[in-house]
Amino acid sequence: MVDDRRTDVPPGAQAGVLADRLKERIYATITMIAVVVGLSLGDVGSLGAVATVLTTALGLWLAAFVADQQAHRTVHRHLATGRELRRMLYVSSPLLSCAVGPAVLIALAALDVLSLHAALLAAGVGVVSLFLWGCLGGLRMGGGALTALVAGFADAAIGVAVALVKAAAGH
Repeated sequence: MVDDRRTDVPPGAQAGVLADRLKERIYATITMIAVVVGLSLGDVGSLGAVATVLTTALGLWLAAFVADQQAHRTVHRHLATGRELRRMLYVSSPLLSCAVGPAVLIALAALDVLSLHAALLAAGVGVVSLFLWGCLGGLRMGGGALTALVAGFADAAIGVAVALVKAAAGH
């Protein structure tokens, strides 16, 4: 469980920081589902697949970081430093970590532990994680098990829809 009693974040801002971080994680998961499904439909080797996954994660993170700095600079008239910069980096780090699961599976494929196609089809893990985040959100809202399941299926449906759109586009 996440310890939200950090002393360097004001009590009212703790939930906001965690919510922003989770938002980035969910966004990155949805994006990585699309990338991995696209790779699974193409003719790519392990090296190309892992390079695509890693550069996608890096690109997502850089785009978010540049946007955060630009917004901060525009509003506050200075670059984010110190606590502000640490918050930006903490919030955006899930954009990098979204590549870990697919990269590990692709590495296993490169070692002939499983096929590359099977590794890439593991995008289903991203859909499962969306389902679990939805369920957790439903439970934390106090709606009970049925609300949690509905929220979980709704979030998973977004991941499935992204995968289907990517597959229908044929790339």
